[in-house]
Amino acid sequence: MKSALEVSASERPRGIRAVCLDIDDTLLDSRGSARRAFASLTGNDAAWPVWRRITDEYNARMMAGEIDFETMCRSRTRDFFAAFGERLSEDEVLAREHRRMVALRDSWELFEDATGCLEWLRASGLRVAAITNAPGAYQRHKLAVTGLAATFDATVISGECGVAKPSSGIFAAACDTLGLSPAEVAHVGNNLEIDANGAACAGMHGIWLDRDSVGPTSSVVPADGVSVITSLCELPEVLVCDLPFDGAEEGVSAYRMSMAGSV
Repeated sequence: MKSALEVSASERPRGIRAVCLDIDDTLLDSRGSARRAFASLTGNDAAWPVWRRITDEYNARMMAGEIDFETMCRSRTRDFFAAFGERLSEDEVLAREHRRMVALRDSWELFEDATGCLEWLRASGLRVAAITNAPGAYQRHKLAVTGLAATFDATVISGECGVAKPSSGIFAAACDTLGLSPAEVAHVGNNLEIDANGAACAGMHGIWLDRDSVGPTSSVVPADGVSVITSLCELPEVLVCDLPFDGAEEGVSAYRMSMAGSV
């Protein structure tokens, strides 16, 4: 396979005009931030697996529309401490959750490969959007704090549009906002089933960001046409060499220069 720099503009098939990205654990190290905030609340992170299990249970209920974000946060904190025999009053639940949230916001940070990737997408002339499963106000505050708010041509949030990934509805909403067909848009995310496979089923080009190189499982495998990368540094090669790309050669050069400068 030719490298991105070896593919001339005249050789490239045309097609991809926009890239959508997931936010949490794709651009933003949300799990790392959450674990640091958890440790600040409990004094260590030894019980992190218990917190994650309870979080997953309540997140599923929130995504299903059974509870709102605030209820999820309070209930999770209450149930976590109850699992270790500590029964908290409602006031104490609120106080501890507030302390955790302050620590969380102070520790939000982007992955090292995020900024360079976003700069390349822009330099390539591609439109850039975010598709994220989250409450609207909370996620928009996160984007503002991390400096991502002005990055996107469109931001589609499940809590605002009423439908969540992997439903095709949220991917269709992003394409409609961009004014493009699904075939003209790629979506990148860290969750194989929710992001990459969901996007592929909606007619987009799904790209799975397998940061931990865990590979597919027996129950969830990449859908036909889904590409797999382990870093956002690999995204330009996939877009330019493996997919019908509608970007500019100058963008590839700019990305390579930015990556060389970060070594």
